[in-house]
Amino acid sequence: MFVSINWIKEYVDLEGLDIEKLIGSFTLATAEVEDIFYKGRDIEKVVIGQILTVKDHPENEKFKKPIHLLTVDAGDRVCNIVCAAPNVREGMKIPLALAGGRVPGGEITLAKVYGFESEGMCCSAYELGLSDDKSGLMELPADAPVGKDIKEVYPVEDIIFEVDNKSLTNRPDLWGHYGIAREFAALTGRELKPLDLASLDYDGTDKTEITIGREDLVYRYACLKMENITVNVSPVAMQIRLYYCGMRPINLLADVTNYIMLEIGQPTHAFDANKISNIVVTTPEEPIQFTTLDGVERNIDTDTLMIWNGTTPVAIAGIMGGLDSEIVGSTDSVVLESANFNGVSIRKSASRLNHRTDASARYEKMLDPELVEYAVKRFVKLVKQADPGARVASLMNDKYVSHYDRITITFDKAYVDRYTGIDISNERIIKTLTALGFGVDFDGGNFTVDVPSWRATKDVTMKADIIEEITRIYGYDNFLITTTKSPLKPVRISKQKNEDYEVKDILVKKYSFSELHSYVWCDGKKYRKLGIEVEDNVKVINIDNPDNSVLRNSMIPTMLAAVSENKDYADTFGVFEIGRVVNGTGSDGLCVEEKHLGAVLYSKATDEKTIYLKGVEIVNCLASLIKQKSVQYEKIAVRHNWQHPKNTASISIDGKEVGVINALYPTNRVKIDKNAAVVCIEINMDAFTALSASAVQFEEPSVQQATYYDLSLVVPENVRYSQIEKAWSDLSIAELESVKLIDLFDRANIKSITLRFNFSSHERTLGMEEVQAWIDSIVANLGTIGVALRA
Repeated sequence: MFVSINWIKEYVDLEGLDIEKLIGSFTLATAEVEDIFYKGRDIEKVVIGQILTVKDHPENEKFKKPIHLLTVDAGDRVCNIVCAAPNVREGMKIPLALAGGRVPGGEITLAKVYGFESEGMCCSAYELGLSDDKSGLMELPADAPVGKDIKEVYPVEDIIFEVDNKSLTNRPDLWGHYGIAREFAALTGRELKPLDLASLDYDGTDKTEITIGREDLVYRYACLKMENITVNVSPVAMQIRLYYCGMRPINLLADVTNYIMLEIGQPTHAFDANKISNIVVTTPEEPIQFTTLDGVERNIDTDTLMIWNGTTPVAIAGIMGGLDSEIVGSTDSVVLESANFNGVSIRKSASRLNHRTDASARYEKMLDPELVEYAVKRFVKLVKQADPGARVASLMNDKYVSHYDRITITFDKAYVDRYTGIDISNERIIKTLTALGFGVDFDGGNFTVDVPSWRATKDVTMKADIIEEITRIYGYDNFLITTTKSPLKPVRISKQKNEDYEVKDILVKKYSFSELHSYVWCDGKKYRKLGIEVEDNVKVINIDNPDNSVLRNSMIPTMLAAVSENKDYADTFGVFEIGRVVNGTGSDGLCVEEKHLGAVLYSKATDEKTIYLKGVEIVNCLASLIKQKSVQYEKIAVRHNWQHPKNTASISIDGKEVGVINALYPTNRVKIDKNAAVVCIEINMDAFTALSASAVQFEEPSVQQATYYDLSLVVPENVRYSQIEKAWSDLSIAELESVKLIDLFDRANIKSITLRFNFSSHERTLGMEEVQAWIDSIVANLGTIGVALRA
């Protein structure tokens, strides 16, 4: 939100104050200021000029656009100006930048332009930084004083500061300049001037009828008719102020409604009175199509609050008006809507329509219903100032459906002292709260505080909120810094957290993986680049980007997207994340969430077999170090299209499947890098944590010489490693310390593995004869399942 210091000065006298320091105090006390912009400082020697004569350039046929030779009255002299603007005419008053002056684009010099001397430049509003309009010269009012510096007549020079909208979420009163002016008044100890409101003088009995169909969604709705509006263009000062604060000037009536919204935070809407006779505020009985002011046809569901003229929809309540009832240049009478709607309903409707506006952003913050009447009176005041002939043509019909409860908070001085830790005087407390608009009654012992309506919608509800009001205006930087004495008790980390940390430590410290942090939804755009389809799953219905609407059911595509984005930084690396996935919904209608480890190994330096075995080693290491258990692998059918049809296996511990390891399907792998190998590991951390860990057994290393023996075996297609493992485990050979897979060969219908058997004894050095006997027994057992020595 952009805030104008010139605007603030209309309500609070800031004379003699350091504005930058004051903005800094506002940041500390109220809301974060992101940036400060100095408007108009780079404009010098720009005066109000009047075009006296207009002649065409004698050689216009040479140019792509008409060139005009002007004489312009600059007050103290007449200047010759060369100008190419299409809207020049005699008698027109315009901003004239004199030679030696400056505009935001640079310095103006005496120069020959198209062969004629030009003593300055006639300016568009865009060239002065006052508008985005480049269509022609800025036309000033007929009563603009010729020769006067434009900065003396209009608020061209200003200080604009940008407030972070997130810091205003719980302060609906700060979504307008008047609320911010109240903060400045409290910070400076100066008076807040009242709003200049009109009296709604009308002698007749006419009024626009209002019917509220959904009283649960409408808190207050008021409307008033004005007629005989003949001025179409808003005052220059208003246009400048709107533009500086991020709004585009349109016409008088639209500009006044926007001005009021920026001034007090209350959105209003002006309907063409010729198209409004009987207002109904309700939701449609069935879905409808409705075209909004921006020309977009929108699908309106039965939960969206609408404004109707009888049975014809004319606006989406709190969001945007309809195209058929918009204000146009010829409109001379209007029905003004000023209303207060249920903020949650407006937010949901804006999200469903994917159309969040300045009005809806304010309504969803739960505005003060009392602003409704202020906005009507302010509208009448501003319109009459711009067009004195305009008049009120009806009574204000005001349907005040629902009032917020009055909030009164009682506390004593001891409560303030205990919470703040400092002594703030009773007088300071009363002065601070009064300056912020609170009603304060002090009986010598207790404070009784009435919360003003603009803070009572959701902001200030309890004593702690009052303490915050007192202390922030007092100034947090004025607090004495002291060390707090309080007991620090260690928090016991859960088993799951401990095992998460162990997994992360192993992957990072032992295998040099990089950890990622990602979102829980699928990124459809990134998935498409990798040829991965977004699988059907639970969807987020109110998300702005449909590409991100589906919640992921696997961690791997997210990891693959990260690998693709980082593949140019290293030839070999691994990434992982322990995050959430969703697998449909349960019987209670809630998402079935699981915590998964997703890990991907990428390498252009090694082949797929090597990196696959590396993945197996990593899984074995995790199971061994954390659970002290072995892992079983079994080939399975693919569950996702990106899994390799042959090289996909389940990961089981104690007979329970906890995950999957797979090579990447070739089509998807090529999308990342055709010369790379990619292997994926996904482990259900909930299932992994649920496994009991075996007791850690310590064994003294043998001082005797160890012996190892390698066997190369031909393995039939249907034999699993767990079956092969029984060939030695059933023999219960105490001297067999370990068996390790050291090579794998799978080509031309031949599958061969090489195993290394390590033997050792604590009592003696083993002889080759007894080792050979054990090997012969193992080979014999292998033969019973069709596994033979490779010739």
